[in-house]
Amino acid sequence: MGLIESKLPEIPANGIPLFELPLATASLTPFELHIPQAVIDDLRLRLNQTRWPDREIVNDWSQGVPLSAAKALIDYWVNNYDWRKFESQLNQFPQFRTLIDGVGIHFIHARSPHPNALPIILTHGWPGSVVEFLGVIDRLTDPTKFGLPAKDAFHVVVPSIPGYGFSDKPTEQGWNPLRIARAWAVLMQEKLGYTQWVAQGGDWGAAITHALAGERPQGLLAAHVSLPLVVPDAYPPNPDKEEQEAIRDIENYLNNMSGYADQMNTRPQTIGYALNDSPLALAMWMYEKFWEWTDNQGQPEDALTKDQMLDDISLYWFTGTGTSSARLYWEGVGSTIRNSGFFSASRATSNKIELPMAASIFPGETFRAPRAWAEVAWPNLFYWNKVDKGGHFAAFEQPEIFAGEMYKAFRSFRHSW
Repeated sequence: MGLIESKLPEIPANGIPLFELPLATASLTPFELHIPQAVIDDLRLRLNQTRWPDREIVNDWSQGVPLSAAKALIDYWVNNYDWRKFESQLNQFPQFRTLIDGVGIHFIHARSPHPNALPIILTHGWPGSVVEFLGVIDRLTDPTKFGLPAKDAFHVVVPSIPGYGFSDKPTEQGWNPLRIARAWAVLMQEKLGYTQWVAQGGDWGAAITHALAGERPQGLLAAHVSLPLVVPDAYPPNPDKEEQEAIRDIENYLNNMSGYADQMNTRPQTIGYALNDSPLALAMWMYEKFWEWTDNQGQPEDALTKDQMLDDISLYWFTGTGTSSARLYWEGVGSTIRNSGFFSASRATSNKIELPMAASIFPGETFRAPRAWAEVAWPNLFYWNKVDKGGHFAAFEQPEIFAGEMYKAFRSFRHSW
């Protein structure tokens, strides 16, 4: 009996199947999201072939995502989650791609119906995306829908960071927060023609917004962050209660919460193989942070729905940006480690910023800076507020509170409109 020959289907070099972004040009090209059904089917196939690990040996999240929680999320992803619903939600907003500094940049540009609206650029972080801001766009562009005055309206710009979402993946070194900030200035000034505007960000978006504020590009009136990077070079010798809490936040992060960052700061490519090849690995890498960084009562679903989290996780999967997004850590914090030998992105960005600065402190944030530290770093601090609910993903978790903070923070910059 002769041997039976079998032949596996040919697989493209980068895997099968793929979602490819349209080529970006210098013009503003409209963008509408549609993931091919074959790509969705491939995801479901991979999830159904998961090889599960054994159960953790603790009864909490201290070793990472519990097996029962992981299985529940994946079961929902396979059997209940509707990606097409998210596509429709995203596509209701005008989206574009354009080339800036050699990289295609994706952004939402939702103009207010109110002519005197103030332009604002909102920047996400990791493991976030433009998904974080979808719940606040209507509130910001048309506050009258929510019983608020038209004078509080914004024209809203929400870009995807290079290497994230529907922006291109950089193919050269150097795309750090400062370079991204400079790209945002080009987007707002040259591409969109705004002569006066404000900026907001959290997580990496906060680092990028700090860099923008330090650069003070033409037309940038003020900036707001939900994660103030204002750590002093040396802790005060007699810290007050608020400073003691902030120091504990820092020490807790460094000692108990920074393992993910240590990996991406130093070896993003290595973790990237898992994040790009296994939707389970990607989902758990992100799901853990939705547990650890949100204002919840023990479960991620206390703060965000499974659909919200899977919108974000699926976006990373379909765009294949698990690896490229991790490289921002290597470019940002990692470069600080390599160049100066110490771990502290916040201290590396704590030079004084003269631009008017504002902050809202959410109780579930990983680091809650004291106002006294911000007053030193930001001589023109004009707004500071502690809110009652919300965590690291401020706009995602608490869209109403977040929008309210934008109204209040930037009211004083509308006098010329």
